[in-house]
Amino acid sequence: MFKQLVPGLPDDSFERSKVPMTKREIRILTLTLARIKPDSVIWDIGAGTGSLSVESALMAPLGMVYAIEKNPEACGLIAKNRQRFSLENLKIIEGTAPEVLSPLPQPDVCIVGGSGGNLKTILSQAWQKLKEEGRFLITAVTMETALTAIHFLEGSGAVNLDVNLVSVSKIQKLTNIHMFAAQNPVFIISAWKGRN
Repeated sequence: MFKQLVPGLPDDSFERSKVPMTKREIRILTLTLARIKPDSVIWDIGAGTGSLSVESALMAPLGMVYAIEKNPEACGLIAKNRQRFSLENLKIIEGTAPEVLSPLPQPDVCIVGGSGGNLKTILSQAWQKLKEEGRFLITAVTMETALTAIHFLEGSGAVNLDVNLVSVSKIQKLTNIHMFAAQNPVFIISAWKGRN
């Protein structure tokens, strides 16, 4: 079984298609901010290809990761990635959030990466289920999503709210020159529930 103590698997470690995938540098920062423990229960809402779910499961070998995803193709990719890394602590929840959240166990860490237009309701229900002193993270590529998340957390009594806009550029070789190609900037928003 593959063992990993810190995040940062190369992007080509994962099965993928046109389904969105959280890129390596964003995964590293998100999972570092998540402060996952070996026995953490983690929700990954809008899991996409499952790259965050896989790395979370590797960081929490005694815990459980719930990859919540409504897209059947994406769920198939998560299953392939789960199998690739032999992860028994990664469960795929196929369905639309927030409807599928109620029966899940309380998370220690909740990561919201996709909302399908239900962001406010997802944030509200996920926050209510989050354990006290739990970690809440939202990744966003639009200003509207980021502002909605920030306003929600400010109004929910979240503590240590931290908002980062991360911009990554990667070098590409074009014939005999090297240029940087920018990836889309991503907001990473994190907070604690009931902890100072």
